[in-house]
Amino acid sequence: MRIDIAGFARGAPDMPHERLMQVCERADALGFGGIWFNEFHFQPTPQAYPSTLLLASAALARTKALRVGTSIVVLPLYHPLMLAEMVAQLHWQSGGRFDLGIGRGTHPDTLRCLGIAPEDTRRLFESAYDVLTAALYSVATIEADSPWPASDTPVGPLLAGQNVPIYVGGSTEETIGFAAKHALPLLLSLEPPETAQCAVYSQTIKRDSLVDRSAEFSLSRFAFVARSKSAAEALMTERYDLFHRRRIDAAQRAGRDITRIGPPDLDRFRDTQAIVGTPDECAEQIAALGAKHGISSIRLVFNGNGALDDEAAINEMTLLGKGTLPHFR
Repeated sequence: MRIDIAGFARGAPDMPHERLMQVCERADALGFGGIWFNEFHFQPTPQAYPSTLLLASAALARTKALRVGTSIVVLPLYHPLMLAEMVAQLHWQSGGRFDLGIGRGTHPDTLRCLGIAPEDTRRLFESAYDVLTAALYSVATIEADSPWPASDTPVGPLLAGQNVPIYVGGSTEETIGFAAKHALPLLLSLEPPETAQCAVYSQTIKRDSLVDRSAEFSLSRFAFVARSKSAAEALMTERYDLFHRRRIDAAQRAGRDITRIGPPDLDRFRDTQAIVGTPDECAEQIAALGAKHGISSIRLVFNGNGALDDEAAINEMTLLGKGTLPHFR
């Protein structure tokens, strides 16, 4: 089981950059598989790291084995040839430790600031993927009816035999179908929980006789770890109301349907969105979750995606790293 971390670097610039780099170095030393960074632009509270690619470059330079991923790069915001150059560079300078998570992105603040019509994001996303992958692996030819000026300029593809892992983040049937069609694994979300996403993917694979990449999906869970089960449960109970309010606020700002979140339900949260317990108990829950879905990768969020004190989150990450990761070596 590959165990990654996520959630750090979300929000305002509260954590000094050097401290974040130390978190990456500690995750690397503990043996976590990777760290994932989110992309949010033009938020009411300015983000410390709106560019996942710039942050990935810094993290890769400070680590030796840790993979660094984007969850996600919003494809409609980029010219795909420029993005292909940056991805190829990150792959090269990191020795192949970069994971590219992509998505359509629909946050109204971002689209409004850049003058992108929401109804155009699907076409931009799918067209950008075609150009991006062609540029990485051969020569990108941009047709006259493309959203970008026609071109057949070579970008400088990856060397023969090299590959950048590409994942898709999204919960709509269209995006899940896109991932299935292109044989791309999913970055499964916390909202909604992965059951619905996996069901849509499975139905699409069977209906269209497509290659099944579900074993390479990445699950996501909030992590609450302590030296006793009761202490871990207390952490989850103490933090749950804050998490629920933040999810509703984030959904409203993004223009999403908050009824998909539902009313507060601690038991449901525990069952579908959390890993809770001692390091040994967390190992059992992670293994069981992987076996249930046939998935070998998980992203653990220790800081509530920016909701919690970072130092407490770092301590819990360290505790899990020392006590849980050895179960999977």
